[in-house]
Amino acid sequence: MEPGDVVQTYLDHLDVERGMSVHTLTNYRRDLTRYVEHLTARDRGDLAEVTATDVGAFLTALRTGEDGHRPLATASASRAVVAVRGLHRFALAEGEVAVDVAAEVHPPAPPRKLPKALDVDTVTRLLEAPPEDDPRGVRDRALLELLYSTGARISEVVGLDVDDVDAEQRTVVLSGKGGKQRLVPIGRPALAALEAYRVRSRPGFAMRGRGTPALFLNARGARLSRQSAWNVLRETAEFAGITAEISPHTLRHSFATHLLDGGADLRVVQELLGHASVTTTQIYTMVTVDRLREVYATSHPRARAG
Repeated sequence: MEPGDVVQTYLDHLDVERGMSVHTLTNYRRDLTRYVEHLTARDRGDLAEVTATDVGAFLTALRTGEDGHRPLATASASRAVVAVRGLHRFALAEGEVAVDVAAEVHPPAPPRKLPKALDVDTVTRLLEAPPEDDPRGVRDRALLELLYSTGARISEVVGLDVDDVDAEQRTVVLSGKGGKQRLVPIGRPALAALEAYRVRSRPGFAMRGRGTPALFLNARGARLSRQSAWNVLRETAEFAGITAEISPHTLRHSFATHLLDGGADLRVVQELLGHASVTTTQIYTMVTVDRLREVYATSHPRARAG
C-alpha cells in the first residue's frame, strides 16, 4: 500500500478508535505528510519497501533540514519520530508490512542542559547579603556559606546534626544519596559563619523546640526543611539584586565550576560532590570549556580575526 494511504488509515484510527485530540492529530498529519514526501523522494512507492535506513535518514533530515524544510528543534523532531514509529507499528499490526523497520529508530535525545553557575563576585554578593544583626540572617549566612564551601546538596545540609561538623579538623560529614557518607573540608569563612550561628542564633531557635540535634533550625526550633532552605537561597538572591537564574543546586554548581576553573583535578571534584561516577562530574568540564572560549574570545588579539 502506498505510504500516503497507510498514513490516512492510521490517522483515521487515531481519531476514531484512539480519540486523539485535534491538536495532536494536526501535528501528526503534518509530520507524516513530510515523511511521505521524504519517502517519495527516495522512490518508496509502497510502505513495504521502506527500510530502517530510510527512517534513519528522515530523522537526520528533521534535524538538518531538507527540500525547503527548516531543521526542527529536538522536541518537534522527537514528536515526528514518535508519529513515524506509530505508523509503522500500526502497519505491521494491520498486515501491510512484514517487519517494523522503525522499531529501532529512537527520538533524538534532548540536549544536555549545562548547570548554571554564578561567578565568584556574584557568589560573594549572595553570601554577604543576609543581615548580621538578625538571628535568621546569621543562620541564613551560615547555611549559604556551608552550601558553597562544601558543594553539598541542600538536602544534605539540612540533614546535618551539630556533631557532624568538626571545627577543629575543619570538616563535615555529609550523607548523600543512598545514605552514602563522605567527609568534606570546610573553608574558614564558612566555619566562622557557622560558629556565629551556633553561638548567637541557634540557642534562641532551640529554646522554642523540643530538643533536636539538627544543626539548622527553623523559627519553631525544629529541623529546617529542604523547601525552607531553598527559599532562603531564592529570597537572599532576590534581596541581593541577583538576576541570574537561581536553582536549589546553584551554589553546588558554582562550587564545582570554580574548583575546576582554579585547577582542581576532576576526580577530586567527583569525591567532593559525592558522584558515584566521574561521568556525572564531567558535565562541569563543559562549563569551564565555555568559560575558556569566552576568555579567549575577549582576550586574544586575533580571536575574532576574519
